[in-house]
Amino acid sequence: MKVSADISAFMERLGHGFARPELLLRALTHSSIGSATRPDNQRLEFLGDRVLGLSMAEALFKADRAASEGQLAPRFNALVRKETCAAVAREIDLGAVLKLGRSEMMSGGRRKEALLGDAMEAVIAAVYLDAGFETARALVLRLWGSRIDHVEEDARDPKTALQEWAQARGLPPPAYDTIDRSGPDHAPVFTIEVRLASGETERAEAGAKRQAEQGAARALLRRLEGPDGAKGA
Repeated sequence: MKVSADISAFMERLGHGFARPELLLRALTHSSIGSATRPDNQRLEFLGDRVLGLSMAEALFKADRAASEGQLAPRFNALVRKETCAAVAREIDLGAVLKLGRSEMMSGGRRKEALLGDAMEAVIAAVYLDAGFETARALVLRLWGSRIDHVEEDARDPKTALQEWAQARGLPPPAYDTIDRSGPDHAPVFTIEVRLASGETERAEAGAKRQAEQGAARALLRRLEGPDGAKGA
């Protein structure tokens, strides 16, 4: 099967040449443009989530043999959450090759965290079906890279951490507001803004309100605790 130049370039960025490129094309097809003759990536997303989960669970299990289940679980969640998948997708410019319907393209679908995260999981499933688990696991470990080594710093619950940050400085708990809700009912995208009483704000979007709240809290924490933002420390 002949593929376009942009798909060939994406395979190079991904680091896997598909024997069955139709699997990759399906992984890149969003439901907004899918049809009976052009299946979308939702089933692959379901499978890819499990391949990613097993790959990460095994990596964490081997990396720290003294860690308890209570220590491993938040690390695992930090590595497989939608925001992390979307961040990896951005690094390989997955958004540039997403197949979207016109409405999704017009609303910035190539940049949406939920769409990127879902497509990244679908691509992992496509690699798994194309070349087996060992190849898919190796690809996941390579793409996630140093995130696995430094996961401890990302494993804490960001909403709890932000609330503790505020309380330590005599501020009331952060407030979370729904700024926007877009997408179809079966695949909504929520934009949430978190605000501190001292005026700092950040926004994030995700397919569930809680995920978007976590993303906004995480983004604000990074700004507050970063080299230029250790405000009130």
